[in-house]
Amino acid sequence: MKDFEKQQIAESLARYCQRYDSKNKAANSIKGVSSATVSQILNNKWELISDEMWRNVASQVGYTGQTWQVAETRDFRLLTQVFEYSKSIAKVCFITGATGSGKTETIKQFAASNKRVYVIKCNDFWNRKTFLSELLQAMGIDAGGYTMYEMMGLIIHHIKQQQNPIIFLDEADKLNDQLFYFFITLYNNLEDHCSIIMIATEFLKKRMERGIRLGKKGYPEIYSRGGRKFIQLKGVGSSDVRAVCIANGVTDSKTIKEIYEDSENDLRRVKAKVMAHKEFVLKAENLN
Repeated sequence: MKDFEKQQIAESLARYCQRYDSKNKAANSIKGVSSATVSQILNNKWELISDEMWRNVASQVGYTGQTWQVAETRDFRLLTQVFEYSKSIAKVCFITGATGSGKTETIKQFAASNKRVYVIKCNDFWNRKTFLSELLQAMGIDAGGYTMYEMMGLIIHHIKQQQNPIIFLDEADKLNDQLFYFFITLYNNLEDHCSIIMIATEFLKKRMERGIRLGKKGYPEIYSRGGRKFIQLKGVGSSDVRAVCIANGVTDSKTIKEIYEDSENDLRRVKAKVMAHKEFVLKAENLN
């Protein structure tokens, strides 16, 4: 790995650390990275740091090596407004949107520019202890050696000391029923102290409605704590694709139209098409 790329990763790490109260907490939030390694990177002592470690750090602090600009789509603006409002009043929100609508990217952008934002990407194989461990790591707290009771105590103590913290449960539809019930315990302990946002595809709403209809344990309580409301994203439209294209240097109307028509209203596909177009233009310029 070249020095100029290491420098960019180090700068991304420095920005990442600013989101935490200390460098140690920032280090604890990065899997497989010690506080000593973080200090070495930030102090330009790179001799003993392997390329594998550099790539590990890069993947977790938001560095990709791509010069990609995030555009303010309709859903980006809506989500940002909801996040800011929820954070200020310790509100619980349920948000649903189609795959590729920019949910996760907007969370990343919000987390990068705000302190006390804790993001966990949910998985269907988690149990309660795994969930708590992931949340503690997002907060920059070492969860090793603690019981579930102690882990919950650490989370509650940490959150209640902070001003306007917010927890994101990204891809929350992957949580199993056990963790859905556990959400009630988490909420009851953090009510009025922390905003919690569950964000997922439309399946989360359908699952909630079905659970309530069938009288499944916990579902009415969860729905009540979210204000009995789901915020539905608008989805990706032509104006959104145009904004993404222009933000990333594609300004030709014909090309933008082609990208939109082939996008299937998925921003991931839009990104791939924009990158492919820019690569094609660059190769053509080099041939000339």
